[in-house]
Amino acid sequence: MHLILFVIFAVFALAGAANLLLQTHPINSALSLIVVMSSLAVLYLMLGAEFLAVAQVIVYAGAIMVLFTFVVMLLNVGREEKTHGSRAAKVVGFPAVAVLLAIVASILLKAEKHFGAVSLSDGITTTADLSRVLFRDLLLPFELTSVLILIAILGAVALARKDNGA
Repeated sequence: MHLILFVIFAVFALAGAANLLLQTHPINSALSLIVVMSSLAVLYLMLGAEFLAVAQVIVYAGAIMVLFTFVVMLLNVGREEKTHGSRAAKVVGFPAVAVLLAIVASILLKAEKHFGAVSLSDGITTTADLSRVLFRDLLLPFELTSVLILIAILGAVALARKDNGA
C-alpha cells in the first residue's frame, strides 16, 4: 500500500515539476509548484514526519506560494490572453484523475481494517528537537533565507511601481 501511494505522489511531484518548467504563464507555473509542494507533504507524511508535512503545507504551499503569486502579479502588469484550457488536459487529465481516485479509494477500502493498528515508535523526533536544530544549529541559513525573501519582495514592488517622473 505504501509503495503504491509513494509511486502515485512521486509521479505527481515529477509531473508538477515538469509542468512547472513547461508552462509559459507564471501563474500556471506557481500552481504547478503548489502541486509539487503538496505531493512532497504527502511523502513526508508517509515517512512519519507529520510536523514536516504540516509545515510543508502551511509554509510552502500556503504562505510562500501566496507571496510568489503576489510578486508575479505585481510584475506581470500586461493584459492576459484568455484560453479555454488545454485539449490534452481534458482528454488525458479527467480519465487520469478518475483512475487515481479509484486506486486511492480501493487502497483505503482494503486498508480500512488496519487503521487501528498504527502505533508510535520510540524514535520519534519531537517538535522541541526540530526547533533546537532550526534555531540553534541552522539559525544563520534560516535568517538569511528570510532576508532574501524580504529583498525579493521589495525588489518586485520597486520594479512594479510606476515612475512618475522622479
